[in-house]
Amino acid sequence: MAIKNTKFVYEVVDLASKATSRQDKIKILKDNESWALKDILRGSFDEVIRWNLPAGEVPYTPADPSSVPSSLFKQHQKFKYFAKGGPGDNMIPIKRETMFVRLMEAIHPGDAKLVESMINKKPPAKGITKKLVQEAFPNLIVK
Repeated sequence: MAIKNTKFVYEVVDLASKATSRQDKIKILKDNESWALKDILRGSFDEVIRWNLPAGEVPYTPADPSSVPSSLFKQHQKFKYFAKGGPGDNMIPIKRETMFVRLMEAIHPGDAKLVESMINKKPPAKGITKKLVQEAFPNLIVK
């Protein structure tokens, strides 16, 4: 799946949350579909996914929004190291957590807030619900 736009993931989520109708929210999510967006949504809502990270606020220094060194479009591939049952299970916790903090510091602060919400299993924004995500992407959430 190619990235169809230049919006950050947090911008897509923000647009969808501000849309007034359910159909508009779904359309915004579908029109801006990316693996990074879908990973955030699935990681937030799918009960099958559990995070191998401490819950709560992440101790990191947000990147300068005008010059972020990377993007969630590249960094989301590292999520597998933070999910229980993934390759990160074999890492010592401090190494896994350091890797996670580096990811957070490399992406736009708005996207970092989405990632923090995701690992805490909270909705990414008001109006973005599990049911809405299931309508937008029917096969994304297992449970």
